[in-house]
Amino acid sequence: MSHYAALLLAIPLLAAFAMPLFGLIGRRVRNTWAIIAMLATVAAALILVWEVLTQGTIVYAFGAVDQALTIPFDSGGVPIRILFVIDAMSAFMILTAAIMMSAATLYSISSESEQTGQDGYYALLFLLMAGIFGMVSTGDLFNFFVFLEINSLAGAALAAYRIKGGVAVEGGLKYAFISTVAGLFFLIAVGMLYGQYNSLNIAYIASVIDFTGLSLVAVVLMIVSLAMKSGSVPMHFWTPDTYSSAPSSITSLLIVSSMASLYAIFRIAFSLFGLTMNVVTVGWVIIILGILSMFIGVSMALPQKDVKRLMAYHSVSQIGYMLVGLGVGLAVLGDSQMMSQFGVVAMEGGIFHIINYALYKGLLFLIAGAVIYRCGTANLNDLGGLGHSMKWTMGFFIIAALAIAGIPPFNGFASKLMIYESVFIFNPFIAVIAMVVSIMTLASFVKVFHSIFMGPKLPQYEAVKEVPMPMLIGMGLLAVLIILFGLFPDLVVKTLVEPAALALIDRSGYIASVMGGI
Repeated sequence: MSHYAALLLAIPLLAAFAMPLFGLIGRRVRNTWAIIAMLATVAAALILVWEVLTQGTIVYAFGAVDQALTIPFDSGGVPIRILFVIDAMSAFMILTAAIMMSAATLYSISSESEQTGQDGYYALLFLLMAGIFGMVSTGDLFNFFVFLEINSLAGAALAAYRIKGGVAVEGGLKYAFISTVAGLFFLIAVGMLYGQYNSLNIAYIASVIDFTGLSLVAVVLMIVSLAMKSGSVPMHFWTPDTYSSAPSSITSLLIVSSMASLYAIFRIAFSLFGLTMNVVTVGWVIIILGILSMFIGVSMALPQKDVKRLMAYHSVSQIGYMLVGLGVGLAVLGDSQMMSQFGVVAMEGGIFHIINYALYKGLLFLIAGAVIYRCGTANLNDLGGLGHSMKWTMGFFIIAALAIAGIPPFNGFASKLMIYESVFIFNPFIAVIAMVVSIMTLASFVKVFHSIFMGPKLPQYEAVKEVPMPMLIGMGLLAVLIILFGLFPDLVVKTLVEPAALALIDRSGYIASVMGGI
């Protein structure tokens, strides 16, 4: 068995702890180390994803003589080692995180070049990524909590990286507060399940679970805590301040962090509890959270004057699409006819939207950072005419704006269409809401485009020129993928999305991958 699962965690951790040492040598050496570490991490991620898609679920037992030996002979039939269980859904999330890590690291080489404390910045960036990779790979609940905390600590520090007269500190503190509360809720839930089943392994608990009143409390605490971390309504209050104050490269990674928490909601709902709980009720709770997130997020975005706050509220709105898609799949999980008719497609649409959202929303935040980098302001009222001097940035904005609004032939259209069609069969009213939200999203970004790029060149921006090449490469990578995913959605769905959805549905397969390794 290969060790790429371990390398996926080891490389960013090594990179993080070695970063200050390379920083002592010089800026170029540190930046080179960051690029090398990023490329090595992405290479490990891509190889691991390829192995999962071609060979099936990979289970990696840390500390075992044979990494496939998930249950020691003297453990009483209980998996006691630290396990990574990487199925197609985990691989999908790993790929998403690796893509965003590439763009953010390249972008940071120039965007943060004039900032102080860059050694700490890059160290925290790689710690953040280690936390994300661990969250989507681990096979037990306590280690998920550990990776969640690593992710939260690094995210809070990075959100407050630029002081900005206290604004960034406020954003970082809000992120730290919500992460602390969410982590506490999750840890209490883990303790409840451990007290019942004497194990923290997800597959083992799933194989013996008896849904009791205590289990109900645990699932509620877990969903609430992870909904807090994902930024869905009504736990979204931290997103505008945190996303707007953090460096744009970091905001693009905090998006992936939120997606990792969203992944955990569905891993717990489908793989841990499955049909042992009332999936109709839980599914509808998730759907309602999604509807509220869609509508409230876009409604709050429309009047915003700060471009990053506007985009932060749109992040809340876009999360709603994923919640609705996967919530519908969960609600009909117990009905094989409805699952085959529209449930699987709804799940595929929600999953496809995860990577699409990461691409276009990450690009939008990088574009906002490019504008701030050159003009020093995020206020739409103070901007204008930048299309004359920042043509590449303007082109990237058009691509990302059309994608988030669900306009063909860009990637957002493909995933939203899957959600519209499947959800319409389930409940036409929800599908109509989703389409109205897309129209409102388009209107919002038309306003942003006009405010930033259109009109005559303002006198104060006469000297403004295009951003440096590393920033353009980071943005260009995401823009190219947005176009490719939009032009070839069937290939993406068949290769990545459909296996991920089926992996979530196949609870017994997830259990067997771990419990069969005696």
